[in-house]
Amino acid sequence: MANTAQARKRARQSVKVNAHNASLRSTLRTAIKKVIKAVEAGDKAAATATYLENVSVIDRIADKKIIHKNKAARHKSRLSDAIKAMKGDVAVGVKKAAKVVKAKPAAKATAAAKPKAAPKAAAAAKPKAAAKPKAPKA
Repeated sequence: MANTAQARKRARQSVKVNAHNASLRSTLRTAIKKVIKAVEAGDKAAATATYLENVSVIDRIADKKIIHKNKAARHKSRLSDAIKAMKGDVAVGVKKAAKVVKAKPAAKATAAAKPKAAPKAAAAAKPKAAAKPKAPKA
């Protein structure tokens, strides 16, 4: 049992915090189960919509440090892979368009004109400092 007033207060606070964290963990598990249930139902569009709704729940709980951010990423990755493995049309919200960046020809020419061996030659030209022998201790 806590002996000091400070320890008694910390014990009271820990009970409240523990109940709050348990509630958030329950919310997390419910969110994950909703996505799994949608995947098992077989409707890819519904599963994608459910996933997109519940990703924010997973991230929010990870931001509050109820679970580690890597665990949240692992859950999201596995749910996403399960949805991708489903047969059916690709949902609009899941696939993001990749940006195509065109390289400038002038940038390639300037990069090719610079000699790459110069830094190595400069490093080789510097004389190395000779190591001083240590004096023996008496």
